[in-house]
Formats: sequence, C-alpha cells, structure tokens
Amino acid sequence: MITLERDGGLWIATINRPEKANSLTADMLDELAGIAEAAQEARALILTGTGSVFSAGADLEAARAGLATSPLWERLSGAIAALPGLSIAALNGTVAGGAMGMVLACDLRIAVPNAKVFYPVMKLGFLPQPSDPGRLASLIGPARAKQILMAGRKIPATDAHAWGLIDELAESTDLIATARAMAADTLAATAEHAAAIKTMIR
Repeated sequence: MITLERDGGLWIATINRPEKANSLTADMLDELAGIAEAAQEARALILTGTGSVFSAGADLEAARAGLATSPLWERLSGAIAALPGLSIAALNGTVAGGAMGMVLACDLRIAVPNAKVFYPVMKLGFLPQPSDPGRLASLIGPARAKQILMAGRKIPATDAHAWGLIDELAESTDLIATARAMAADTLAATAEHAAAIKTMIR
C-alpha cells in the first residue's frame, strides 16, 4: 500500500490506499518510516498519495487498537526531519490527524487548492505526537497552531497557504511536476552541498 519510485537521487513515496482515504495501518507506518530512514542516501524525497485524500491519519480499526498513540508516528517524522536532502509533501488532497506529522516534518509543502488541513486531537482525546506542535507553531505561530490543535479548525489549503503552512498551490495534474521542479536544484547539486546548506538553515 506504499509504493516507492526511485529516479536517480529523487525518491517518491506514495500512499496507495484510496479506498480507505489513505488511512494508515501500523505496517504502512513502519514501511514509510523505513523508506525515510533509507532515504538518507537520496537527494530529495517526495511524499504523496493517490486519490482525493493525502491521508486521513490512522486507520480506524488500528487506532482503536492503539495506533493513534504509537511511537511509529514520531519515528516517521523524526526520520524525515533528519534527512540531509530536500523533503517535500505533495498533498493530493486533505491531510488529517497523525498524518500531519510527516507533512510538518518535510522541508516544503505543496497542495491542491481543494485540500484541507486538520488535526482533531482535542475532540478525539489524544495528545499530538511530541514534535508536531512545535513544528506547527514554528510555521504558523502559536495562536494559529492552537486554532488547529485546540479549536479543531479545518483549514482550507488557500488559507493554509496564506498562513505559511502550505508553500505553494498546484492543480492535481501538476502536483508532482511542481514538486520535481522544486527539487531540481538540489538534485543537480552534490549531496554534500545540499546537506551543508540545509544545516546552515537549521
């Protein structure tokens, strides 16, 4: 349910469970984390999904069995954040719940205009994964982070773009092409050069 395409230094990982809104099982999370850990050798990693939803977060049955509070989420987002190359979330649709973690951990985020962003941990009675609130607040500020995490707001992609949570909007037919274009300079550079610049920004 996770497909991986390697094109030279570019890796594209796709969540491929559209019939279940790309909701994630423990096995899928483990596979994504393994890809992100292995992508230390990649120049750029793009995360995307199939269908009209990027990911609805934890699979309902798996969430009831404890996946909603699993350390796998933090393992995945930590591996993405640690990448020396460029990471891009290409949101083919709405992102919700725990799936926000991998998106927040990416260097750049692009989305189709009809996507939405929401993280209903307050309503569901869970805490967000440990690194997510800080990453969210660093992108959009603490008050807007509280709108998402505490007030349960669903943020349209156009507003998320205005807030700085989404870096660029692209039509679905152009989404991966836009992500590839964003990665072009990094792919053309040496891995050491790209890693050095990323370290300086951090």
